[in-house]
Amino acid sequence: MEKQIELFFNFIKNEKKLSDNTFQSYKRDILQYKDYIDVNNLSYTNVKEDDIQAYLLYLKDLNKKATTISRHLASIRLFYQYLLKFNKVKKDPTANVQAPKINKKAPCILTSEEVNLLLNQPKNVDLKGIRDKSMLEFAYATGMRVTEIISLNIQDVNLDEGVVICTTRSKTRSIPLGKISLNALRDYVTNVRDVLIKDANEQALFVNINGKRLTRQGVWKIVKFYKEQAHITKEITPHVLRHSFATHLLQNGADLKSIQTMLGHSDISSTQVYIQFQNDNLKNIYKKAHPRA
Repeated sequence: MEKQIELFFNFIKNEKKLSDNTFQSYKRDILQYKDYIDVNNLSYTNVKEDDIQAYLLYLKDLNKKATTISRHLASIRLFYQYLLKFNKVKKDPTANVQAPKINKKAPCILTSEEVNLLLNQPKNVDLKGIRDKSMLEFAYATGMRVTEIISLNIQDVNLDEGVVICTTRSKTRSIPLGKISLNALRDYVTNVRDVLIKDANEQALFVNINGKRLTRQGVWKIVKFYKEQAHITKEITPHVLRHSFATHLLQNGADLKSIQTMLGHSDISSTQVYIQFQNDNLKNIYKKAHPRA
């Protein structure tokens, strides 16, 4: 089994083009599954559906969350699909195994007023304030993930056309920038970024006060600082700005397909989670527009 696992890891790393985080998750899941197989004296090539179900119950007994158990099942399924492809097993024992039901929590959303309050906190009185204002406006204007924002290089933004090009692995998408965000970004790029940068070869769009590429932790600290400055009681993370971006677009008439494209969702079902926030807005529109409402 060790040899097949090693070959499987090489396969998914080189052929599937997974991110390092995803690859490491698969690796941990499969190695834990191997330990279970060994302890219970099972043959991985003769595992049955009942054995897989028993393993999922074992994970549940370890107080693993439904999302974690689902990920384990997905990892094991991919492993057996690999074995099946190369004729190492005759059937996939996970084929009919259902993942545990996951109750999706509604994402935290800021109101338009809360967004304005947050984005108005950074003041254009020093280099850091201008940088922070630009980055927060940018995050809300584009709905980009924090990892995507910190990965941007200066050439990924076209200030003349008002667009940003986001590239993640094999996918590329173009996202427009609104007037307010574009003005804040132009101020930062023109007057601040070159002052902060110590190395002329630095390509990062957003840099810290030492002139290095901004980190995830750095962005989180910035958001948390201005959330406290704004006295907003909701727990705000960079991802909350992404959720708010999508929700406000939907509430103001944007279609799901366009929002899916801007968010970079590969599946429309990921975007449909925001529909639940459209209902109250539709009710308000109905009350205002219907003559007998």
